[in-house]
Amino acid sequence: MQGSANLNVMIKAARRAGRSLVKDFREVENLQAGSKGPGDFVSKADFAAEAIIREDLTAARPHYGWLGEESGETPGTDPTRRWIVDPLDGTTNFLHGLPHWAISIALEYKGEIVSGVIFDAAKDEMFYAEKGAGAWMNESRIRVSGRNRMNEAIFATGIPWGAKRTLPAMVQDLARLMPQCAGVRRWGAASLDLAYVAAGRYDGYWEREIHSYDVAAGLVLVREAGGFVEPIRGDGIFETGSIVAANGEIFTKFAETVRSR
Repeated sequence: MQGSANLNVMIKAARRAGRSLVKDFREVENLQAGSKGPGDFVSKADFAAEAIIREDLTAARPHYGWLGEESGETPGTDPTRRWIVDPLDGTTNFLHGLPHWAISIALEYKGEIVSGVIFDAAKDEMFYAEKGAGAWMNESRIRVSGRNRMNEAIFATGIPWGAKRTLPAMVQDLARLMPQCAGVRRWGAASLDLAYVAAGRYDGYWEREIHSYDVAAGLVLVREAGGFVEPIRGDGIFETGSIVAANGEIFTKFAETVRSR
């Protein structure tokens, strides 16, 4: 796909940061890691990747705002546009040598995500989408799955770790969903969960207490691939920190199951 200038800048930044992360990933045993809390690690690789992305995006669009996982929010002189970046989604996988992590970059315009890039550098899979232009993986157009039977569907989620308060709700979700479906996966990278829904690898995804930088790019990917995305309850995915996504064939049934508490 011939993308816009903004999308090309995002892809270039993701690839450059990806090269840095792949180099660190090969030497993962030597990384210095600190802890933000149980099961939520941060390493120097996060900060190095975010610095690369911010440098590239700011050089290309100095007036845009910024929201990054590690550096927080910086308003731009253009109040209508903002980059939303997770430089390393799946940090725990990364630090354990598991090749399932990604870079997520989204562009927000007047409160709507209009462009998204999710780069799985370990597998060299670049997922990207722009509003009105479809969703892509490398050079191939992608679509959500066409499965219409819950008992054939595979779903993804993020099972709470440590003492997170959403654990009881997740246990209830699994108790209702597992008897109806073909399986649930928890692979530890929300951005890739959404990219896989967009590519038809998963049929749906849901999670509570998720951060905007984890899912922002995935929102436009799923929608441009023909899927549906909503908050589990309330108004706004970013506002509620919750998300349910699926193909159009099973979204209603899937969302009802997740919401019925």
